[in-house]
Amino acid sequence: MSNNYRGGTGTGTGIGGLLKVFVVLLLNIVGTDLVLVDAGISVPLNGLMLHYYANKTTCKRAEYLVKLEVGKLWNIDRSITPALLRLLYSDCLVTGCDASILLDGKRSEKAAPQNSGLRGFYVIDRIKEVLEEECPGIVSCADILQLATKEAVALAGAPKYPVFTGRRDGMKSNVSSVDLPPPSISWNKALAYFQLKGLDVLDLGTLLGAHTTGVTHCRYILDRLYNFNNTGRSDPSMDPTLLKQLRKSCPQAPKPGATQDPVVFLNPATGKNYSFTNSYYQRVLQNKAVLGIDQEFLSSKDGFRIANEFANGFEDLRRAFALAISRMGSLGVLTGEKGEIRRSCRCTNDDNPTLKGLK
Repeated sequence: MSNNYRGGTGTGTGIGGLLKVFVVLLLNIVGTDLVLVDAGISVPLNGLMLHYYANKTTCKRAEYLVKLEVGKLWNIDRSITPALLRLLYSDCLVTGCDASILLDGKRSEKAAPQNSGLRGFYVIDRIKEVLEEECPGIVSCADILQLATKEAVALAGAPKYPVFTGRRDGMKSNVSSVDLPPPSISWNKALAYFQLKGLDVLDLGTLLGAHTTGVTHCRYILDRLYNFNNTGRSDPSMDPTLLKQLRKSCPQAPKPGATQDPVVFLNPATGKNYSFTNSYYQRVLQNKAVLGIDQEFLSSKDGFRIANEFANGFEDLRRAFALAISRMGSLGVLTGEKGEIRRSCRCTNDDNPTLKGLK
């Protein structure tokens, strides 16, 4: 196994030991600039801290209010879990976790083709509204997105991992900055992209597990169904039964009046339950992955071992997911005097019409 993989026997720290490492991290927090390094595993806090709002601000109930609102909304619509996970990914892997994905504008990140179909903005808007009533100008949109995602994935069955807070909001959002890879990207190119962002192969393999829930548009898989690598044939690695099911849902030429770009579940095993399980990895090993990047798991030894370990050990997945999403959540954060605390998550304070009369 390559040294890029932080699990198994290659580094001496198995995936099953990640929870222990994470607990060590929590027990040794003595400041806001701690970096834990253990057998190649690191979680840079970059100025963040646990329970920032309770300990450092007058908004003591911030995290409780986020939990309360997410619970209400999740009970109405469980699909907010994959929606928020995708928002978090689209935010953190572009310019860092600065809530730039939430800003409106014709040329904002929302306008990028890779971000087509993003949803869940109303969840953040609602939480922000509640927090502004409770303690105006204190809780950042960047932290709201992190905290709301944590609560939503916990309700779906993922670990309720700790979120380090204290982020401030970015003031720019430009479509040209969006470099998110397409769903058909190869494993090696996806790994190179993650490494460029400061993440590694275990982060990639773990965070892809978010595809255990949610949907994708047919346009992202038509090549696998009908013209894989311009061969005019389907992807030979796809399970024949799944191929038949997906072709029925995603016809090559939709009939007049039919939905032109319907959606299918990323993981039919969880479907409308939108639950977080390890069935995604089990399906990958059975050649039943929907997206090309998911099936690419098996193209590398590291990917195969990660998929096999998580398919056979849900607790390993839960622990690794907690660490991976925390690592992603520390990318490019703004703290201290950088950025601002937006009063609306959809616009900067300078562009907020309700604040202009107050200046």
